[in-house]
Amino acid sequence: QVQLVESGGGLVQAGGSLRLSCAASGRAFGSYAMGWLRQAPGKEREFVAAITTSSSTTAYATSVKGRFTISRDNAKNTVTLQMNSLKPEDTAVYYCASGGQSIRLKPGEYDYWGQGTQVTVSS
Repeated sequence: QVQLVESGGGLVQAGGSLRLSCAASGRAFGSYAMGWLRQAPGKEREFVAAITTSSSTTAYATSVKGRFTISRDNAKNTVTLQMNSLKPEDTAVYYCASGGQSIRLKPGEYDYWGQGTQVTVSS
């Protein structure tokens, strides 16, 4: 079992930045890849970014590439999503999730989820 708790969401104007954090507890954090996914109102949950156990590989959705950065600190059991140049279409509930040992691109491939944190970008 793993417990994931997100923080850092909020309201920001377009062009602004937010930093989301996810604190993990339970099973060996450093042994599993981590991801951020999001769900906007009326839309399906979608992949945003993921990172492997050693941070050697990251993956991003095309819509956020170049604006978002995922990182992790295995000593602190945390994973972070730095979001810059935010757009109104980034508005969603953002979820931290834990999967297997390799990058996961589909929501259904993740085993554990946090409760989510709301990000709202105003135009």
